[in-house]
Amino acid sequence: MSDDGGWLTGDSEEWKARGVFLRVFVYVFATHLFAGFIWLLFYVGGHAPK
Repeated sequence: MSDDGGWLTGDSEEWKARGVFLRVFVYVFATHLFAGFIWLLFYVGGHAPK
């Protein structure tokens, strides 16, 4: 390992694993947020006066 702890190189497996975890978390969060918005549109549309 280098003197900088390996965190500046971008080649360490820990950095890659952290990046993958962060990307998956963001994608899952964004997908659920979008699905909740779509659900809200259907809910409000279904309860709208006709």
